[in-house]
Amino acid sequence: MKSLLAEVNISEGRNLEVVEQVKKALLEKEDVRLIDLDADKDHNRSVFTYIGEPEEVLESTKRLVAKAIELIDMRKHKGSHPRMGAVDVVPFIPVKNVTKEEAIEIAREFGKFLGNLGVPVYYYEDAATKPERTSLVKIRKGQYEGLLEKMKDLEWKPDEGPQKFVPKSGATVTGVRFPLVAFNVNLKTEDLGIGKKIVKAIRGATGGYQYVRAIALSLENKKMVQVSMNLVNYEKTPIPRVMETIRSEACRYGVLVASAELVGPVPLMALEEVLKHYLQVHDFSMEQIYY
Repeated sequence: MKSLLAEVNISEGRNLEVVEQVKKALLEKEDVRLIDLDADKDHNRSVFTYIGEPEEVLESTKRLVAKAIELIDMRKHKGSHPRMGAVDVVPFIPVKNVTKEEAIEIAREFGKFLGNLGVPVYYYEDAATKPERTSLVKIRKGQYEGLLEKMKDLEWKPDEGPQKFVPKSGATVTGVRFPLVAFNVNLKTEDLGIGKKIVKAIRGATGGYQYVRAIALSLENKKMVQVSMNLVNYEKTPIPRVMETIRSEACRYGVLVASAELVGPVPLMALEEVLKHYLQVHDFSMEQIYY
């Protein structure tokens, strides 16, 4: 049996009726297993995580995004999370008996489908067509608001779909990547400047950890600041190392950590260092776990 994971990020987390309709389209044929659905009002973003046979994941993803493109209008979208499209990013992750090459074929077939719906599409990570398109951060720089000017540059010609800005849908990024950990830390402060200083200390692009991507966001409903992260290689930069660095940096400014969040499913192996660090069971092995 082959297993492929998809984590589809759409730019809607407040209108739960829309989120529910998108979910209904995804599960219409019951051909995949929905592992997690995270709808965040502050981010105004929902993440659908599901798993199944590669072809079934592909067909389910087509249904999901077709409904999302139909219902979401980026001209009306506001939220704290970076985004450039109604369907913002669609990564496919090989889980079991699926090669990277097979996953790339799925991503490319999906990209062609979405392009035929009239949405500009960019391939990233292992499916990237150019070295400068490997990074989601680089592709999404300028976000939706900067997309019109960005697409005038031939260097940013989409890989699929219309070669022009589409105001309603924006653009979508899709590809194949290593399983990442979406990890957020909420701080007991409303000072976004402190969050940005902490981000600068931990983010790879600004001299922190190579495999950490991070931004600081205001959580207005909670009256807190969030350090929102993707740990793109948990083997080389474990969760506890990042957590304790944030805690230490926050102390410099007299700020405490309020809480932390793991968004969506987490690879079991990513929790090994958490157990070793916080329980100090240095000889622990994941082989000790049974279920």
